[in-house]
Amino acid sequence: MSEWIRKINWKYVVVMLIGNIILGLGIAIFKLSGLGNDPFSGMVMALAECVGIEYARFLILLNLGFFVIEIIWGRKLIGLGTIINALFLGYFVTFFYNLITSVIDAPDQMAMQVVTVFIGVIITSLGISMYQLPKQGVAPYDSISLIMTEKWPKIPYFWCRVSNDAISALVCWLAGGIVGLGTLVSAFGFGPFVQFFDTHFTSKVLAKLEK
Repeated sequence: MSEWIRKINWKYVVVMLIGNIILGLGIAIFKLSGLGNDPFSGMVMALAECVGIEYARFLILLNLGFFVIEIIWGRKLIGLGTIINALFLGYFVTFFYNLITSVIDAPDQMAMQVVTVFIGVIITSLGISMYQLPKQGVAPYDSISLIMTEKWPKIPYFWCRVSNDAISALVCWLAGGIVGLGTLVSAFGFGPFVQFFDTHFTSKVLAKLEK
């Protein structure tokens, strides 16, 4: 254990932690838009409301199930980032959502809702970039698509991810959650923005930390 701790790049861990905090802010903004969240977050929110459990706690319970799968078939994907994302992301989302709604009301005009979705895309993409690029561990839900790709190499990662997100969106809808523009944009629109932040921001931050 002590050797494992010594090998941790704590500078990268800080970047990853900040990324998770920013990711929580982005998800909260998506929720504020009223046009749907990313498929997984939307599913968790809808199911949590159905069973009457706080979103952050329900997310932890669901992550435990995915974490078992990750331990069995994707142990190499586990890191400190896995634990932080699984245990604390829900609380980051709840904190920021409560903070924002204590200051402003949720937008009720379509134009402002669309603008809110766009802001959510930008902030969430930055959070994803800062959480993933340091390679400090993969979140339990995100690991499922990677495990599927490894188990069935003929199926591209893109289709594994899309299928998982589609199932999450379907469950969200069946549970009474919102599946809308925010869901669609987050399912297909994060890639280019995450790549942009990877190239023009996060990679440069990590390079400076290595000096």
